[in-house]
Amino acid sequence: MANMLANIFGSSPVQPLEKHVDIAFRCAKKLKPFFTAVVEEDWDRALEIRAEIEALEHEADNVKKEIRLHMPKSLFMPVPREDLLELLLVQDKIANRTRDVSGVIVGRRMRIPPPLAEKFLEFVNRNIDAAKQARKSVRELDELFTAGFKGAEVALVSDLIEELDRIETQTDEQQTILRSALFEIEKTLDPIDAMFLYEAITLTGEIADMAERVGRRLELLLSQ
Repeated sequence: MANMLANIFGSSPVQPLEKHVDIAFRCAKKLKPFFTAVVEEDWDRALEIRAEIEALEHEADNVKKEIRLHMPKSLFMPVPREDLLELLLVQDKIANRTRDVSGVIVGRRMRIPPPLAEKFLEFVNRNIDAAKQARKSVRELDELFTAGFKGAEVALVSDLIEELDRIETQTDEQQTILRSALFEIEKTLDPIDAMFLYEAITLTGEIADMAERVGRRLELLLSQ
């Protein structure tokens, strides 16, 4: 058991959270080539990337389960165990939303209408930026742990969270513009296709929402 815990948690109880958020980000990052393939209607490539997304989401889920099963009851650190587990659950939703939106797209072989393609890809990329910023913020947990969640490291993480908020706000603005553009051409589309396009936009936007929630969980850790 001791060796198992050492393998999972290494020298710090927060290292597994950093490992998990890295997998979640790598999963979200796959949406860039995935949606490029979708826009080009290269379904062989899209299905290939979808399989990679599923594999990464499954890997993130396995790491999440290991952390939940083996995280020590007492971490001897100035933050509650429950707060770290809540952070873990929010991180995991980044990978979950990536799986969900890619599943909707391939399940219906959805086309991205040409008038929306450029805006959609920009929106996807900014959601990926949010996931990347969440990963960058969580990667500071080791240093926060070492510093006892005090001092200059707290200011650094606060700045990272502020930037994460800014990126998430931009994705909200992009989502509004994208929905308006879809509304303009909605009557030219099959009604079911239009409905699922709205769903795809929502699910994609939730990646940035989950990333922003990572920031909120980190803020709670800093406030204790």
